[in-house]
Amino acid sequence: MSQSNRLSNHQLVQRITLPDPKGSILDMVLDTDTFNEIDDQFALVYALLSPDRVKVHAVYAAPFVNAKSKTPAIGMAMSYDEIFELYQRMPSKPDVPVHRGSEQWMRQARGPVESDACHDLIERAMSRSVDDPPLYVVAIGAPTNVSSAIAKCPEIMDRIVVVWLGGHAVSHPTAREFNLGQDLLASQTLFDSGVPLIRIPCIPTAQMLRTTVAELTHYIGNKNPMCDFLLQRYAEHEAMETTQKRERWNVAHIAYCKEIWDVATIAILVNSTWCRSTITPSPILTRDMTWSVDPSRHLIRDLISMNRDAIFGDMFYKLANMSS
Repeated sequence: MSQSNRLSNHQLVQRITLPDPKGSILDMVLDTDTFNEIDDQFALVYALLSPDRVKVHAVYAAPFVNAKSKTPAIGMAMSYDEIFELYQRMPSKPDVPVHRGSEQWMRQARGPVESDACHDLIERAMSRSVDDPPLYVVAIGAPTNVSSAIAKCPEIMDRIVVVWLGGHAVSHPTAREFNLGQDLLASQTLFDSGVPLIRIPCIPTAQMLRTTVAELTHYIGNKNPMCDFLLQRYAEHEAMETTQKRERWNVAHIAYCKEIWDVATIAILVNSTWCRSTITPSPILTRDMTWSVDPSRHLIRDLISMNRDAIFGDMFYKLANMSS
């Protein structure tokens, strides 16, 4: 997708200004590969437990491929099911619709992929006036659903702000990262389309949000069914990765911690003072998953750092004190 200039840089800077933590409630949808790891679950629940700052209008199941899923379609279906596993453990079932997403990558389809998620995003965005506050499209997986909607209906870019966790800092030797690399064309679409984009690089920014079983047990252990479920998911992932790392590094002992990457996207909407960011030209993502920089390109916002203690403090408090 060639670079678009639907919005001027002045308009983009206004749109990607981080929201005032004392401002009005923000409208958002969440696009999530929920069963991929263990951070999406925390992010979804954190958003649902922050109604004073965000109103979640819809959740979209995103595709993924890894050891758990052989195809994008299987990964999307597993994500769809995991969303309802979380819904069942909320004090009351959220009145938030869930839509199935793409069953293949944009790079396979060579263009937008039709899905319920793609259609719902277009419909929700286009129901808003360009003069309304934007719909925040929070994407925490491969951006196939979101980029498909942008490619299919570019007019939505006048009505949305995409908040995406993907890739690494432009200063990093490589852009290669799970969310970005799963569907290269979809990722390139985000950077080239001109959509208002707030991006959280994984390294070094979201990488700051690390925790451990011991910390989770201290703050959310034995509090309610949701906390028990999240702690169980984390512990299962720790057991798997600990075994893998011992074998890979040929060591008998490791001190394990894990990034809860995706929480960063919700945290900046809950309280933008918990992060530092910069305005920068949208980087060019090459087919080799490296960065190229052109100062004449449209502007995006990149997150630089996160206040890990404040973010986890807020999330742990909300989790521990939710009604069972």
